[in-house]
Amino acid sequence: MIRYSLHCDNAHEFEGWFSESADFDRQVASGFLTCPVCNSAVISKLLMAPSVSTARKKDEMQTVAMNAARKEAMTKLKEAVDAIKANAEDVGAKFPEEARKIHYGEADARGIIGKATPDEAQALVEEGIEIAAIPVLPDDIN
Repeated sequence: MIRYSLHCDNAHEFEGWFSESADFDRQVASGFLTCPVCNSAVISKLLMAPSVSTARKKDEMQTVAMNAARKEAMTKLKEAVDAIKANAEDVGAKFPEEARKIHYGEADARGIIGKATPDEAQALVEEGIEIAAIPVLPDDIN
C-alpha cells in the first residue's frame, strides 16, 4: 500500500491509500477520487518525504526486538530461579557435604541449594552426584 498526502483545488488536505501509484492516477482520471470536505474532483499529491527502510532503521528495530526478547528471557529465568529457591533448603557452604549425604542415603532426599567451589563441584560430578549451577541474577530484572 502507498499512502499519499493529497489536496484539492480548495486547499483541503487529506490522505489516501492506494495499492499502487497507477491506482491513484486511474481514480483521479475517472473522477472517482474526490475531496472528503468539499467533494472537488481536482485532486493532486503533496510533496512527501519517502519512507525508506534503511539498514540503520532495521538495526534499531532489531535492537528493540532483541532487548524485548532478552528482557522476557531474563524475567523467565528469574522466575525459574525464584521457584527453585522457594522449593529448596539453603545449606550454604555445607552444600558439598549435604549433597553427598543425600546421595549416599545418609540424609533425607530433598532439594538443596548452597555454595561450592569449582573444585568441590567437579568432585561431586565425578562421584556421580547430579548438581546444577543456579545463575546469580541482578535484582532489577522486570
